[in-house]
Parts: sequence; structure tokens; C-alpha cells
Amino acid sequence: MRVLITRPEPTGSELIAAINERGGEAFSLPLIRIGPGAELNSLGSRIKLLGKNDLVFLLSKNAVWYADLALRQAGFNWSDKLSYYGIGGSTGQYFKALTGHAIHWSVHGETSEILLTLPELQALNGKRALLLRGNGGREFLASTLRSRGAQVEYCECYTRHPIFYDKTEFNLKWVNTGITDIVISSGQMLALLNELIAENTKEWWFNRRLLVVSQRIADQARQDGWRKVCVANSADNNALLEALLSTDMGC
Repeated sequence: MRVLITRPEPTGSELIAAINERGGEAFSLPLIRIGPGAELNSLGSRIKLLGKNDLVFLLSKNAVWYADLALRQAGFNWSDKLSYYGIGGSTGQYFKALTGHAIHWSVHGETSEILLTLPELQALNGKRALLLRGNGGREFLASTLRSRGAQVEYCECYTRHPIFYDKTEFNLKWVNTGITDIVISSGQMLALLNELIAENTKEWWFNRRLLVVSQRIADQARQDGWRKVCVANSADNNALLEALLSTDMGC
């Protein structure tokens, strides 16, 4: 198993270390880097405007980290009158550990579709929902919450910046390395990877095993031409490692 890890730091390095400890070989190729979001300065005042039992959605660990840092620096606290929701267990547990506040998530996976199955999110008339996210994404979550009666707003807490590589060097290096598996954890990263693949190496790349974190990304990958696409149970590194090990045995 020779795995190309495209996750940003520090999660990329953590996954690489775990793979190497289990006897595989993993290589770093982050396709994005994470920075503070454009709307962080308004977060404290926006949370303050929310009423009792309004909803705040933490859509990644990056959103939690940058949001918590911004609030503390501005002298704000997380309100105990709000209902907090995490996109999955890893994000929810991180928020709870960092802030001490209770938070809800689904134990069945880390996607918008799964989170939206929670019984308390079925009827939301009169509630406001603030989605703490990166620069773009989670449109399905927002549109579904609106269809159930919620008034939805976004706050960009972090920004994903693409990292660009020389296409010729990229293809030469990784084909010669003999990569067998590739980890992709967002639709944006899938698009960036596709852009790097040269026409004369497409056949080779599309026969690598591609591990993604949602069925939506898997469907897009297959449409793009990838032939061996596997879906992890969540975007958590432990779930990715488990999926990689099963992929090695034939996903």
C-alpha cells in the first residue's frame, strides 16, 4: 500500500504517521492550506443576536478552532442558550473538549445528509441557524434547513487556499513512485487533483484506488472517470485508516 495523502496540515501528517505505523507507505501532497476566514470578526456579534434554542452548526474542526480563537480574542463566550450541532463525532468531540458546551451529532457518519436525519432537525419553523464553515460548501445542508422552516445564515470562519504544483513534475514523480491509493476528503480537492493529471497519464491515475469521504464525492469521481472509488465511514483519520486497510484487501 503506497498512499498519496492530499489532506491539509496537520491532519495530513497525522494520517501519514498512522499509515506508516501500520506498515504502509504514505506520501504528503496537500492540495489546500487552511487560513482564517473573512467573516471571523463578525462572529461574536452574530452569535449574540441569536435567541434561545437557535442553532449553531460547526461544520469542521477547522471551523471550531478558528471560531473559538476569534471569540476568545474578542472577549466573547459561547452562549449556553443555543443548540450546537457538529457535522460528525470528531468535530463534535473537538468542540466539546475545547469549549465545554454540549453539542449534538449523529453517530452514523459525518455528512450533511446523515446529520439532517436527527429528529430535532425535522421541524424548524421560527428558528435561526448559523452555519460556521469555510469559504463555500454545505449548500445542501443550508437549503434543507431552509425547507424545514429555519432562517439560515453563514459565517466564513476559515478559508481553503489551493496549493498549486507543476503538472509535469507532479505526474512524473507520483507515477514513478507507484502510488496505489489516494485520499481525497473534499470535492474541491478532487477537482484540484483532476486538474493536475496530464492527458497521457489519465489511464494510470484513474486505475488507482481513490478513497473519499462521502457518496456525493464518490459519484462525482466516477463521473470524472475514476474506476476504483471507495467511501470511508467518515472524514476522521481513524475511519480513513480503517478504510485504507480494507481497501488494501479489496474494497
